[in-house]
Amino acid sequence: MLKVKVTQVGNSMGIILPKEALKKLKAEKGDMLYMVEKSEGYTLTAYQQDFEDQIKVAEGIMKKYRNTLKELAK
Repeated sequence: MLKVKVTQVGNSMGIILPKEALKKLKAEKGDMLYMVEKSEGYTLTAYQQDFEDQIKVAEGIMKKYRNTLKELAK
């Protein structure tokens, strides 16, 4: 478990993530992280949960309209 401290950042509050946490999250400056609410609190993740659902929908649309997309690509 890593311990972080809440600190003032301008008019907001923030936390500084230790290098070990950033390495584990595979996150760098400018990356977007997500806080997922769970029964025991929040989990910080670099993974957007609904992204896979969005990709599945997009793949279905691309499959359904394959011929149309081929014509548009010309």
